[in-house]
Amino acid sequence: MNTRRFFLLSVLVAAVVALTLQAPALASEETKKQPPTQLQIGVKHRPANCAVRTKPGDSVSVHYTGRLFSDGTEFDSSRKPGRGSPLDFVVGQGSVIKGWDQGLLNMCVGERRLLKIPAALAYGARGAPPAIPPDAALVFDTELMAINGVGAEADEAEADGAADSAAAAHEEL
Repeated sequence: MNTRRFFLLSVLVAAVVALTLQAPALASEETKKQPPTQLQIGVKHRPANCAVRTKPGDSVSVHYTGRLFSDGTEFDSSRKPGRGSPLDFVVGQGSVIKGWDQGLLNMCVGERRLLKIPAALAYGARGAPPAIPPDAALVFDTELMAINGVGAEADEAEADGAADSAAAAHEEL
């Protein structure tokens, strides 16, 4: 009978250990599924040269892909075949969701950001039917194409010009 008790106790201990080891993994999966409660900005790519950054009042052109945070369903993209043109708007004027007005500030032309936007900074309780349900957190993959009509080529040329000016000034010394 002692052997049987030892066996059952061993199985019980093994089960407790297994559940304990799985608990952090399960907790992290649950954490991943929780929608953001504040704006989260992740920089996916930042160009080496950044002469100008976005600020309120700037007219910008942005390529984007929007997805629901809950299940990753894509609801809109400026990069869809046949569409292919970025969205143009003025930063800080309320013409886009608050998460964009805030999440695209201080951005460089050519920079890519991943914005995780809580429902309160997106479409809130009303949603944007049928694609975006009420109280939906959103994820946007964004790329800034131009600020006030100036694209990456001009930004790079400006940075090159500044480097040339600095080199010329150095030669004069």
